[in-house]
Amino acid sequence: MKPQALIFDCDGTLLDSMRAHFVAWRDTLMSYGMQLDEQRFYSYSGTPSRRVIPMLAAEQGIRLDFEVANDAKEAAFLDAVHLLDPILPVIQIARDHQGKLPMAVASGGVRRVVHEQLRHIGAFDWFQTIVTAEDTERHKPDPDVFLEAARRLGVAPRSCRVYEDGDPGIEAARRAGMECVDVRVMRAE
Repeated sequence: MKPQALIFDCDGTLLDSMRAHFVAWRDTLMSYGMQLDEQRFYSYSGTPSRRVIPMLAAEQGIRLDFEVANDAKEAAFLDAVHLLDPILPVIQIARDHQGKLPMAVASGGVRRVVHEQLRHIGAFDWFQTIVTAEDTERHKPDPDVFLEAARRLGVAPRSCRVYEDGDPGIEAARRAGMECVDVRVMRAE
């Protein structure tokens, strides 16, 4: 299929940021007495923290105010955003299609963090729209974030190609009826 629009996840797809997100969450949650398993954290890639962290806290019998914990985590993460690197094979695809195809970012991250990361790598202006966790009620693996990106771009979902690094995001793209490229394969080459 020749796509009419490209949609990119952000964390782990455009930027190598997943480890930094994990460290920021791990360090923040330790102050609550909570343990965060790294592999399990990565298994939720693309799923908003507002869904994952309360679930993990409940499993451990930990009570926390998610908004307060999230603010602390985001502050820690943003302090280190300058250390993040772009994922060059994916960035090159976006660069090559800039101005040629409509493009969007569709992320489970929060708006201010996604925007700051895109500014950091100089790609913020490449995208016609950026859809974040605040823009949909349901999140990956539900298809809403990708469907909203396609709607904003004015392109039928079946004509969109998604670039993703996480199983929940790949499932969301499938449910949206979109072609999906697993960038983990590209990164391994």
